[in-house]
Amino acid sequence: MLKHRTAVAAAGIALVALVAAGCNRGSSSGTSGASGGSGGGGGKVGIDQPRSDSDFWNSYAKYIESGITDNKLDALPRTNSQNDITKLAANVQSLVAQGAKAIIMAPQDTAAVASTLDDLDSKKIPVISVDTRPDKGKVYMVVRADNRAYGEKACKFLGDKLAGKGTVVEFEGDLSSINGRDRSEAFGDCMKQSYPNIKVLAEQTNWKGDVASAKLQDALNQGTVNGIYMQAGGVFLAPTIALLQQKNLLVPPTDPKHVFIVSNDGIPQEFAAIKAGQIDATVSQPADLYAKYALYYAKAALDGKTFQPGATDHNSNIISIPNGLEDQLPAPLVTKDNVDDSSLWGNQVGK
Repeated sequence: MLKHRTAVAAAGIALVALVAAGCNRGSSSGTSGASGGSGGGGGKVGIDQPRSDSDFWNSYAKYIESGITDNKLDALPRTNSQNDITKLAANVQSLVAQGAKAIIMAPQDTAAVASTLDDLDSKKIPVISVDTRPDKGKVYMVVRADNRAYGEKACKFLGDKLAGKGTVVEFEGDLSSINGRDRSEAFGDCMKQSYPNIKVLAEQTNWKGDVASAKLQDALNQGTVNGIYMQAGGVFLAPTIALLQQKNLLVPPTDPKHVFIVSNDGIPQEFAAIKAGQIDATVSQPADLYAKYALYYAKAALDGKTFQPGATDHNSNIISIPNGLEDQLPAPLVTKDNVDDSSLWGNQVGK
């Protein structure tokens, strides 16, 4: 959803259209703290889609497509690395060979991408990393939400709903990804500190729905499960709902058998599940803002602009990281109380 600065003249005006086209969010397209550089003049943008097996990433791809069209950006045909770091490296080489002067990517293996980033840096090609923060290798800007906040919000929601006791199954993402690590560490730390009487079954899934379902089946066979934390609703929602339905555990929160579920993503299917009483909450990643600001920073990089850490004018915060800067976009908790708020529909293209 994850959601800043004063844009200088033309860049700010051009990006305003992206918000209107993408969604009903009321954030400004500009960012404070931006300054002009000596370079600039535009160029081609190369964009690699990380995967197409997730509703979240498919939403992101549609926002990218509309953003390119609405802003008449000079973008090369997009590639898809299909969650494969080797394909990502090859795709980037191809984009550079086609004349890309800036690259937008979302590396799923945040450690292995370092050599690709080093190569791009040697060619003075700026990189905008979306959703994930590379462990090493220079980046112009990382565009992602605060993933530790995902884990903390999920922890507090479940901890309060369970009154500090019970058993929770956590579907961990791929721990080779900074997102999986951030969410898992934050959730675990919060549970230990604030809800020590809740037993957490942290299950590694590598973002695979079938793996999560099998591990949930094992947990249910071993005893009562009171809560579930799904780190990615886009892959975990459907198999989880199917299994709980099979076990006759899709019951209202007033029923003692109710399994409280909090997810991450904020896709339309999750909102529908909240309305139907099948899950209880999700932390909504701003796919629309990921796309919007990925394109914004790519253009800014080509125009020679630089940015500084600090609060932004679109409700986010730029922080320094060892290998560049990160724009941490907001990601709100969505429950039955606010699920009809259209400003939270970051992953519903056309809404």
